[in-house]
Amino acid sequence: MEATIAHDCLALGRLCERHARYRPRHAAVIAPAGAREVRLDWREFDAYVNRWANALASLGVSRGDRVATLLPNSIELLASYWACFKLGAAAVPLSTLLNAGGLASLLADATPRAIVSTGDLRGVLDEVRAGGVAPDAAWVLTDANAADAPAGYRSYARLWMEASDAPPGVAVSADDLATIMYTSGTTGLPKGICHTHFIRAMYALTLASSWRMTPASVVLHAGAIVFNGAMTTMLPAFMLGATFVVHRAFDAEAFIDTVERERVTHTMLVPAQIIAILNAKGFDPARLTSLECILSLGAPLHVEYKDRLNALLPGRFYELYGLTEGFVTILDRDDALRKAGSVGVPPPFYDLRIVGPDDRDLPAGEVGEIAGRGPITMPGYYRNDAKSAEALRGGWLHTGDLGYVDDEGFLHLVDRMKDMIDSGGVKVYPKDVEEVVARHPDVREVAVFGIPHDKWGETPVAAVVLKAGANVDAATLRDWINAHVAAKFQRVDRVLVLDEFPRNAAGKTLKRELRAPYWEGRGRAI
Repeated sequence: MEATIAHDCLALGRLCERHARYRPRHAAVIAPAGAREVRLDWREFDAYVNRWANALASLGVSRGDRVATLLPNSIELLASYWACFKLGAAAVPLSTLLNAGGLASLLADATPRAIVSTGDLRGVLDEVRAGGVAPDAAWVLTDANAADAPAGYRSYARLWMEASDAPPGVAVSADDLATIMYTSGTTGLPKGICHTHFIRAMYALTLASSWRMTPASVVLHAGAIVFNGAMTTMLPAFMLGATFVVHRAFDAEAFIDTVERERVTHTMLVPAQIIAILNAKGFDPARLTSLECILSLGAPLHVEYKDRLNALLPGRFYELYGLTEGFVTILDRDDALRKAGSVGVPPPFYDLRIVGPDDRDLPAGEVGEIAGRGPITMPGYYRNDAKSAEALRGGWLHTGDLGYVDDEGFLHLVDRMKDMIDSGGVKVYPKDVEEVVARHPDVREVAVFGIPHDKWGETPVAAVVLKAGANVDAATLRDWINAHVAAKFQRVDRVLVLDEFPRNAAGKTLKRELRAPYWEGRGRAI
């Protein structure tokens, strides 16, 4: 007899309902709510989400629609994800750092039924609305007075209070869109990356085991949860019914305090946050002993900091390389020392290739483009068939990243293809130079990029953020770098000392903004 499984078994909204039934009093979420912090168990959180799902339904949101959010980390943002999952609507999280033009273009592409934001962003919202974008959408403000709201807006509090906390009762399929995540814009115009309920369920299933997470885990996320990297720990935590703690914004000392107070076991950080924690006034490894998993992703963490972290907090470091479009490799904590220069191997059910310009496989040790596939690979970009076909050639996600595999199959990143510097016909990989600069005792962060050069075409430049109290000057630092790089063609033309790097909502350094002034008017797309 042929067995079948109901297709809605992988609907994400069922997770909160399940935990509300089987472990109702277990702590579910600890999250910002206005000026205070709210702590909800699973029964309370499920009821909260049901109210917001029913409130969205009262605004006309139904299965297949999209709900855009322009919110900081908060209980309202967290609830919006899970309310959409229960309704079969796609959550479209957008960065609060967007200007009016950027927001308008994304909303025009996503065509949401509802847009949820905060009064702090009224200036941007009003400008977008005046341009006629999303004229039929319901605009909701989370901090509007429950009794009233500005003209043209609805009050989140009033909608929530007037709604039922009964399950919305929508039949959701594993093939329904769960999220549309717009690319950060580090490589050109943003594209909407589609993830179905099946894909997000595979995030939960494959990554929960990768991080050795359990229902007793306490998971802290201190960066923006509009960033897809947040899903690598949030979805496993919600699948298992663990406790998920979210901060409004990243603060290194607040992070350390929360880990110590809540006995946090798992956290995901981008390299800039790891560096900030290691350099924080309150940093003491003894305060972080509850941690079982420190996951680094979003950009390569330089070996200098990997070594320091592994020495101070051994047996906890994991690194994930991946794309929101849907491929990952993982450096497991058991390999973190032995394979510190790599970003690990594909998890079970994922495949990895290194390919040349003709898409043919390259042997171990040879640098080429990283291509991969797995159960989290996107079906495509939202309403963009041409870009989808380009990215998913032959059924493989072509990442645009350069790397090689060693003789054990571990992936080693070299650089972004578009970040590679062509200096006199010689390929210069910025990451190679960055690893050298990061070893200087006065350097906190570094970004290397190419600028125009009359003779060589391009030449490397190093931008740095110095540690507090450092007094090294740019010329001295340049000379130190050029004395330590492996080859003459890696020598930097100059060093730029900056207070901070430009970053996107995910905390990634925006090299294109550092590079732009040197290339403007030269006909090079950046």
